[in-house]
Amino acid sequence: MKPFIHDDFLLDTSAARELYHGFAADQPIIDYHCHLSPQDLAENRRFDNLYDIWLSGDHYKWRAMRLNGESERCCTGNAEPYDKFCAYARTVPATLRNPLYHWTHLELQRYFGIDQLLDASSAPAIWGQANALLATDELSAWGILKKFKVEMIGTTDDPTDDLKYHAQIANSDCPAKVLPSFRPDKAFMVDESKAWNAWVDQLEEVSLLDCSSLNGLLGALSSRIEHFNTHGCVASDHGIEKCPITIASDSEASRIFQQARSHNGSVSEADQDAFAGFLLCWLGEQYAGKGWAMQLHLGAVRNVNAVIYADYGPDAGCDSINDIAQVKGVATILGELSARGKLPKTILYNLDPSKNYAFATMCGNFFEAGVPGKVQFGSGWWFLDQLEGMTMQLNALSNLGLLSRFIGMLTDSRSFMSYPRHEYFRRLLCNILGDDIKKGHLPSDFGLVSQLVSQVSYTNAKSYFSICPGSADEELTRRFAMNELMV
Repeated sequence: MKPFIHDDFLLDTSAARELYHGFAADQPIIDYHCHLSPQDLAENRRFDNLYDIWLSGDHYKWRAMRLNGESERCCTGNAEPYDKFCAYARTVPATLRNPLYHWTHLELQRYFGIDQLLDASSAPAIWGQANALLATDELSAWGILKKFKVEMIGTTDDPTDDLKYHAQIANSDCPAKVLPSFRPDKAFMVDESKAWNAWVDQLEEVSLLDCSSLNGLLGALSSRIEHFNTHGCVASDHGIEKCPITIASDSEASRIFQQARSHNGSVSEADQDAFAGFLLCWLGEQYAGKGWAMQLHLGAVRNVNAVIYADYGPDAGCDSINDIAQVKGVATILGELSARGKLPKTILYNLDPSKNYAFATMCGNFFEAGVPGKVQFGSGWWFLDQLEGMTMQLNALSNLGLLSRFIGMLTDSRSFMSYPRHEYFRRLLCNILGDDIKKGHLPSDFGLVSQLVSQVSYTNAKSYFSICPGSADEELTRRFAMNELMV
């Protein structure tokens, strides 16, 4: 009997199979946005058991377990690792048609060679087999990077981070480039006076610059940008509800800053928006000057369950898609930066699929000669990084932009078990293209279509983030030139 995860999983046509196996499967990975621990990477972490590498911190799994009636003790609570794993195993059969069912079995197969379906009865054997393999070099943090041909990792880092682990990695034998990404979300939180002031105090301490004025704050941020740049940073990241629709003048921004810094009353919603507009545009100019990409993750409403947030904190799996207006704010910020001649490369991630067409058209409004795909419609994000969500994003991009210039998939994950998400995406991409070839919507010219597959799977991201060429990239170029990749 054929295993559930087999060589042609998700590949419905002969064209899809030829495209995937010939041009996508062996491509290296540029994982330009994730939440992996730099310390784990620096120390080449070895994981004690399947819970540590697979369930700890995974809010996708926690959501499913809660929906299946499992106790919070087995999600974010103090249950033993094996008990938490068994709770998830009990949940897996209930996840049919949820992407977790695919991810779970794809990951078990690719990491441990396990073809058995996970459920309560198979849990003990799978736990033992996986844990034995986790003790080997192949499944240490660095071993995993080698196994999945990961060339670059973009972590997510606060401006106050000293980046000591990135420095350690750069001077080690780690098989992948691990680059920090500048995430200054806390700088925008002037409406949360206590937390914002505590963060500004921390920024002041690490930068050794006085932050009692707006100019002082900007100077401190500038010094941290330079610090990140010396550690190889190629991108910023912003996890914000929406782009602001107003942009404060210098004097207005200074007034708002002083009000927040002095703890003298609350900052109004209008002032918070205007300050955010000022700061985001200022930061965008700095990113452009460094040649960084600016990532904007838009549209999440976070920490909806107050009880879970109070007990555990953020990233507990109690967030949702927000139906907030997005288009005007994106147009305001990108338009202002473009008018200043300081628009950086930008990636727009949309969480509300009803706005996919609006986002895709917005990307086409801003461009630069010699920079293909300068403003990107980012891959299906968070709740949308599944077959339907990714298909909707790919279709919107294809119809309204240039799929051939798309920089492709990322894990956006805290887990070393998430690299098969790149495979999942590549299989879907090839299936869509293969179906188009079968229907006659695309020509049966595999030299043409295969280049698109290779570009979206790997080479576009490598070029977009200016990752130094490597042997894999050179080999692809040679093989295309020699016509060896024709099917």
